[in-house]
Amino acid sequence: MTATVVRPRRAGFITARRVRRVALFFVSLLLVAVAWELYKAVGPQDGGKIFGWKLLPRANDNAMPHVWEMLQRYGRPEVRGSDRRIWSVVLAGAWFSFRLALVGFFVGTSLGLGLSILMARFKVAERGILPYLVLSQTVPLIALAPLVVSWGGKLHIGDWTWPRWLSASVLGAFLAFFPVAVGALRGLTSAPSASVELMDSYAASWWQTLRKLRFPAAVPFIVPALKLAASASVIGVVVAEISTGLKGGIGRLIIEYAREATSDPAKVFTAVFGAAALGLAMSGFVTIADLYMMRNRPKEASEIGRAHV
Repeated sequence: MTATVVRPRRAGFITARRVRRVALFFVSLLLVAVAWELYKAVGPQDGGKIFGWKLLPRANDNAMPHVWEMLQRYGRPEVRGSDRRIWSVVLAGAWFSFRLALVGFFVGTSLGLGLSILMARFKVAERGILPYLVLSQTVPLIALAPLVVSWGGKLHIGDWTWPRWLSASVLGAFLAFFPVAVGALRGLTSAPSASVELMDSYAASWWQTLRKLRFPAAVPFIVPALKLAASASVIGVVVAEISTGLKGGIGRLIIEYAREATSDPAKVFTAVFGAAALGLAMSGFVTIADLYMMRNRPKEASEIGRAHV
């Protein structure tokens, strides 16, 4: 009697799935471009009303430039007579904002994980903290940004002064911590009760249970929360740059280019697309980290074929 071990081709399956996802992403971008041009061709030039409400956007060249015009604008100089192409300016601004968003993401993630562990450990902490976490997300970010800049400007510790860019990172962390705190809390409390009781029967401490049971069970909840937090940190940084006028970032470029929207409507969209690409880059950063962690996890049990006599 011999047994044949059949190992599934997981590597090829995962590669095909990734290729399919990338293809779907580019197809989605193509469909958005087609929908943009289709609406521009048939939509009202000065906007339209639905049931008396003006909801349809304007389809004229100032409000909706052609897709190829916006793409061609990246290859032209930022201003007339300049040697700097606009793609390099947008890339530099996106890199500046990316670093601020990265700081905010790590700070917000650390805070969110810490609060989730505290709330999972003590039910009284969950009842006391969670309502205020929800309430904090109702504060308008554009109103909070000047306050953070003002408070930070008054903070001095020895020779250290609060840098202006740190205010943008703080606002990024303010938006990033909430999805991590809620998602991690849901994950930490999702461990099966039978498994928790088994750990208790082994006299495992709460921290041992957290490390060996609760945290592994929370990974499927934490990873999507981290992706949301990554995008939220970009939103916080860009809004902070716009509301506070912080120079060097993609938010500042959006303000500056918006002033030329009438004479050069395609120019403002170059910065808007840069901000969108920045959000995708942050989410991709989390996805790459997740793939790295998944690659180091134990493989699933192999399928064993029936024995042939």
